Amino acid sequence: MDRLKPLDAAFIDAEDEDRHTSMAIASIAVLEGPVPSREEFLAYLAGRLPQVPVYRRKLRTVPFRLGRPVWVDDPNFDLGYHVRRTALPEPGGDQQLAELMARVMSQRLDRDHPLWEYWVVEGLAPDRWALISKVHHSMVDGVAGADLYRVIFDFAPEPSPSAAFDDRTVTAEPSAALLAARAALDMAALPARQALALSRAAANPGRALRQAAGTARAVAKLTPSLWPASRSSLSGQIGRERRYTWARASLADIRTVKRELGGTMNDVVLAAISGGFRELLLARGELPESHEVPSLVPVSVRAPDDEDSYGNRVSAVVADLPVHIADPVERLAAVRAELQSLKASREAMVGETLAGLGSYSPYLLASWWVRIALAAQREIVTVTTNVPGPRQPLYGMGRRLVEIIPYVPIATTVRTGISIFTYCDDVTFGVTGDFAANPDLDVLAQGIEHSVAELVSAAKRHSRSAASRRSRQAHPAGQDRPASAGPH
Repeated sequence: MDRLKPLDAAFIDAEDEDRHTSMAIASIAVLEGPVPSREEFLAYLAGRLPQVPVYRRKLRTVPFRLGRPVWVDDPNFDLGYHVRRTALPEPGGDQQLAELMARVMSQRLDRDHPLWEYWVVEGLAPDRWALISKVHHSMVDGVAGADLYRVIFDFAPEPSPSAAFDDRTVTAEPSAALLAARAALDMAALPARQALALSRAAANPGRALRQAAGTARAVAKLTPSLWPASRSSLSGQIGRERRYTWARASLADIRTVKRELGGTMNDVVLAAISGGFRELLLARGELPESHEVPSLVPVSVRAPDDEDSYGNRVSAVVADLPVHIADPVERLAAVRAELQSLKASREAMVGETLAGLGSYSPYLLASWWVRIALAAQREIVTVTTNVPGPRQPLYGMGRRLVEIIPYVPIATTVRTGISIFTYCDDVTFGVTGDFAANPDLDVLAQGIEHSVAELVSAAKRHSRSAASRRSRQAHPAGQDRPASAGPH
């Protein structure tokens, strides 16, 4: 029995607070070749399951909210329950797959079972099939979800050996009385944990003061971003149903923009997303303004040697997307300046510190603060998360995985969310939207692709201009060029 970490529990609280919210993250893997039979896929997955112990654990809440929920092994685990199968209507293209994804992600995961599902999708044209992976955010973050691909799939067409069969005996679930008793013991130990934290601070007061000062600066930087965003159709209450689509770009193009115009890969994709939102607002007859699209940008704080490969290791910053800037190069420069300022202020420290405080306060109080924060949340308009995926091709049952399309959930007044995923030489932008508020979600996706194209064109012009300048510097006007060598 493992108690959820404070941040993992916050995703459960967020779902409990809003009946229209499902806090499941997901992705679509598109594979070549014939679709496997149910028996073939179940046998394949069973051979990988021992490497993913979280898939056998179910959630149990503690009576009277005395403590954070816990993970317990499911004594009645049934792999077949978690594997669903469906087929697309003709013509089996992107639109039909997107509509299916929206329906699947509109439904919450069943808390009576481990919080994940796999959907095998037939009917993709030509000669392809898909696998929808749906996992609750309390189990994994985006980085851990990407790592699951490396576990479930292979790096070569020949399947890797299956792990040893998991034949351990799972005891019965703990009773409600036992859960409450253990939570009470944890609460009794809170003063000791608080005292230990204080003693650590006293042992190194200089470090403690530097951390406090850094957190204070980050809070000062974060405060303006908490002002309500400019009113627009992008924010407002959401319903239960979702829309979904995606945009595509090549990793080579993103790198070209980065090399020629500066910034990071994340800067470039956020600039493209800003351009997409600008086109969406203009298409709706709205004039884009500054501070109109504050975005929650998750930041991974996972250490490279983190032995706990699952669970959430993220903080976040709030970045203003410059949708009011028409020129794509200036828009990229504004994104670069915004993210550099956030990095310098160490704003991500705030989320990390607040999440850590959950270990030193009663769950009922910490949960209450999460609910208050969600109810009062009006400043975030979208969420944009960027996760690097495998750079080498993956294979499942000998079939090559050709594309991975990510999904990020939305909640409260966040009507759209965008997840960026890199696989091999491709970058895919998964776009989630509230169904009623986003009948034109494709405009946003097409705007992202158009914005990438604008940035690539600007990067190529910059490259040609730089080459021309170098040529003029090497051969100033009026200077004789050396005669070319020829046969004598």
